[in-house]
Amino acid sequence: MTYEELIKQTALADDRIVVMTAENRALIRNLPAVLGPRFIDTGITEQTLIGAAAGLALRGRVPILHALATFLTLRAFEFIRTDVGIGQLPVKLSGFVPGFLSDGNGPTHQAIEDVSLMRGIPGMTVFAPADEQDMLAMLPAIWASPAPAYVRVNTRPAMYEHAPFEIGKAEIVAEGTDVTILTYGMLFEQTLVARELLQAQGKSVGLINLRSLKPIDEAALLDVVRRGSLIVTVEDHFVTGGLYSILAEVLLRNQLTARVLPLALEERWYRPGRLSAVLEYEGFTGHHIARRITEHLGESGAAIAEGPAVLENEFAE
Repeated sequence: MTYEELIKQTALADDRIVVMTAENRALIRNLPAVLGPRFIDTGITEQTLIGAAAGLALRGRVPILHALATFLTLRAFEFIRTDVGIGQLPVKLSGFVPGFLSDGNGPTHQAIEDVSLMRGIPGMTVFAPADEQDMLAMLPAIWASPAPAYVRVNTRPAMYEHAPFEIGKAEIVAEGTDVTILTYGMLFEQTLVARELLQAQGKSVGLINLRSLKPIDEAALLDVVRRGSLIVTVEDHFVTGGLYSILAEVLLRNQLTARVLPLALEERWYRPGRLSAVLEYEGFTGHHIARRITEHLGESGAAIAEGPAVLENEFAE
């Protein structure tokens, strides 16, 4: 099963589905011949894309939209907020090459504030699958929901057999007493590596895949906080507005505090390059994550082993 095959099967079974794109066909290039007039390419016009989708949704359609994540969430933000958000329309946004997956591109093409923007819209749901397997398991529920949705598209191969998906629920990969890593999206694969490296050093390390960012699994977060371990948030996003901010909001709302180490981009964009080079330079390989956690705990990270080589990104825009 691929993204294209899943969307094809979904559309053929439900004639309300309309597949739309702003000239971004990498994952759906064979669908025009299958769907005919239910495939619409507006060209490089993300604002028009959103406006047209809102109109279709008002007439009972369920549009599934595709564009580069940075232009979808930034250039068309007002249209998403106003045309889709105010009306609470079932428009589904698929953001391509979000975060570090836009590896070779400079700041104009880096969607590293998208989670912050999208979760700020009332009623908008936000999802970030860990890999392609995770994404394909998540999408049927997301597309079937009446709520508007933003999905960080991720076609990375699976490194883990995921649990069944439920909107608003976290995937508890492991529980730990020393450290718990919270993450989402493509960095899940690197946190798996970091956990193994830390376990090899005698640490008890938990790992949670927060693939549903809005609604967030508040109960899972509170459970981790009450266990008292160091909490590490790992995300390919600005530190402001993403998972670190979500956790802070949950803590304050429940009058709690915790030891938290945020690993995110602080007040800057990342240096472009091949994905392996980006993760190495920015400090987000499994090895770097494990070392940064170890050093935060006041120990030397010199003994942390190197992790496996990073699989390069399939797509480049």
